[in-house]
Amino acid sequence: MDPFILFVLPAAFFCDLLFGDPPNLPHPIRWMGVAIAKAEPYFRKLPLPMEAAGTIFAVSLIFGAWLLTYLLVSLAGAIHPLIQRLLEILLIFFSLSARSLESAAMGVYRLLDAGELPAAKEKLALIVGRDVAPLDEVGSSRAAVETVAENLVDGVISPLFFAAIGGAPLAMAYKMVNTLDSMVGYKNTNYWEFGKAAAKIDDGANYIPARLSVPVIAIAAQILSGKGKQAFRTAMKEGESHTSPNAGFPEAAFAGTLEVCLGGPSIYGGNLVEKPYIGKRFGRVHRNHIPRACQLMLLSSLLWFGIVWMVSLFLK
Repeated sequence: MDPFILFVLPAAFFCDLLFGDPPNLPHPIRWMGVAIAKAEPYFRKLPLPMEAAGTIFAVSLIFGAWLLTYLLVSLAGAIHPLIQRLLEILLIFFSLSARSLESAAMGVYRLLDAGELPAAKEKLALIVGRDVAPLDEVGSSRAAVETVAENLVDGVISPLFFAAIGGAPLAMAYKMVNTLDSMVGYKNTNYWEFGKAAAKIDDGANYIPARLSVPVIAIAAQILSGKGKQAFRTAMKEGESHTSPNAGFPEAAFAGTLEVCLGGPSIYGGNLVEKPYIGKRFGRVHRNHIPRACQLMLLSSLLWFGIVWMVSLFLK
């Protein structure tokens, strides 16, 4: 039996559920952000069109993340197999974010519940890309629910998917894809050409995991509230009604489960972005939907891990 599947994946997943993102440990995702920021000026100076330079920039960093992780894991294995497995556990653990996502969203909820909207918006700004200043309590609650839904894919479904396929190196390559998209992917006119490749690669990487998330969320919804069919039908009907080719599927499944309307116009970098509504027939988001969204996200994460683990055991 492959010890990676038997021990490494479960250990990494349950470490994330137990410990989340320890603030005092060095984190490879932060290092990726530093690498992106330092490399960008050099690639922008290439004597190429911005789109071509951005493509080379993105591909180089993604391949670099995979290669560096592969070399580190190989070196650890050459020293001792146990060291290799411990390193793999640590790296895959760092690629997951279910507990930290739940903690951040619940922090917003607790502040909203205490009537501290300004403080809640400050905390919300750490986990969403939109401008939080114009948001009221409903808007803040909606943004928190949406980011829990979307980051279920980015922070759990996709990392486990790629870890099961290609181990820690592919999981780290995926996190570089994700980090590139969050930093340079179509964020504004400055990145419209340079960040195009990063955004497209992220869309491609999440295409299958985002769609696989729908039945998993539906099963979790059925267990929690008996809304599995409604979650699945809403995702199938409205999942493509989103400016992102992927984010609409988990968001629509969450909208169907919680019976809330998500999406709609939002402000990014001072610019109004018209986004379609998802779950238009449902009511407005209330702050009490945030803990329910977190419960749905955590149960979906556990179910997805179980599916990935059992499939991997069967195939290997």
